[in-house]
Amino acid sequence: MALLAGPKALFYCLRSDTILHFPAWTRDEICARLSLLVPAPAHSGERERSQRIIERVGVRNQPGSLRKNGNTILRQYLTYLRVEKGLRPLTCEAYQRDLSLFAEFLEGTHALPMTAGQAQVSGFLEHLQKHGVQSRSIARKLSCLRGFYKWLLLDKRIGHDPTVNLESPSSWKVLPKALAPSEVERMMEHAGIAANHPQADAVALRDRAIVEMLYAGGVRVSELTGLGVEDLSLAEGRMLVRGKGDKERIVPLGRIAVEALDSYITRGRPELASRRGESRLFLSTRGAALTRQWIWRLVKRLDARASPHVMRHSCATHMVENGADLRTVQTLLGHADISTTQVYTHVALGRLKAVHRAHHPRATRRGGN
Repeated sequence: MALLAGPKALFYCLRSDTILHFPAWTRDEICARLSLLVPAPAHSGERERSQRIIERVGVRNQPGSLRKNGNTILRQYLTYLRVEKGLRPLTCEAYQRDLSLFAEFLEGTHALPMTAGQAQVSGFLEHLQKHGVQSRSIARKLSCLRGFYKWLLLDKRIGHDPTVNLESPSSWKVLPKALAPSEVERMMEHAGIAANHPQADAVALRDRAIVEMLYAGGVRVSELTGLGVEDLSLAEGRMLVRGKGDKERIVPLGRIAVEALDSYITRGRPELASRRGESRLFLSTRGAALTRQWIWRLVKRLDARASPHVMRHSCATHMVENGADLRTVQTLLGHADISTTQVYTHVALGRLKAVHRAHHPRATRRGGN
């Protein structure tokens, strides 16, 4: 496969004699698209060359579409997700890409999403696995297809759900990565060096407040960028967060986080608010709302192993280790299902063992017996 020069980053596939144009999909999405045109590499050297090609891709995003059939149905389903289910635009775009990829796979079998059977859905998942797509990405695509066919079934457009007996990949549940408390403390100290100076600038105050909120509230990065000034109640030590599906929840803030936010709002944000009418809490030096990517880079500068989501995992893990019950952590993180929160009991295994030894009547030997 060779790269053709030009503004659209075209790739010419020698094996299939096809010109490809890749938007800024994720690595797994690009790998899946390549697999529809290129057979699985036969040996390790060929696999390595494919990996290098995938890693070089990076151009603007362009949502996929079901090119020949099902455009109307797809639009109706996406409207259902946005309006009735209340899903975020980014989530709807991810579902659209997954459905488009599935439709492209079916074109090779001369089938359509409306008429696909269990064998074709299973073949699609096996095809992705054979071409190196990670298990979690495959599980997400299967979840997308399940939602799509459930909607079709409830709307009486099909008579059978082809995904009903399919199992998700076994590695779907992965233990979350969390930082040690000492590592989080170093990050906070590093962010606070400039912010604690008597002549600290607005950027330093903002950066410290962001890091404190990521850890203190365990919020998602998209929830943080969507916060407005009116969502804060510093006197009560809490904030209003809008999570997945536009569900609102109250998140408490500790004293240190409240102090960092108060310093930013009173001394830092007025210097950054150059645009009138901008209500977002965290602003750039140009007065615009910060992006998720910018916050990701900020956290990486403080610790290469960290990320905004690792900070969220660290918040939950440290709370469980210090005795918080799962229902409280579930409410704090905004998990719809308690099973999502239960994974932190495996991470905080030391705490789990200590509680078991302290409360189970046969956990320890007594009287030398």
